Amino acid sequence: MMKTAKTLALGLFAAACVAGPAHAQSVDWIRQVTRTIASKQTYPKAAQARGEEGTAKVKIYVAASGAVERAELVTPSGSTSLDREALALPSRTGSVPPPPGGATSVTVPITWKLL
Repeated sequence: MMKTAKTLALGLFAAACVAGPAHAQSVDWIRQVTRTIASKQTYPKAAQARGEEGTAKVKIYVAASGAVERAELVTPSGSTSLDREALALPSRTGSVPPPPGGATSVTVPITWKLL
């Protein structure tokens, strides 16, 4: 029997990395960011066909307006396909709620699991 793909939502308690000491991130804002990004998450077909699972951690740089400026892979998932998807996901999202303290960055885990 073939396993079905289940894209797991990003962890609601993402590890926050503040861009500068004056910028404070609220837990609510981090939750909003993770929910926004999770809404665009997909399971790459090639990774699913090969039975690949994993969690990648991605650092997302957010402008004061909420625009996603760029993303970088902090911790790879162990799958090239999943890592590519993890890096593409924030840009595909486009924007997130504006950060309360101005431009900042946040590191979020992105998980894929086959059931």
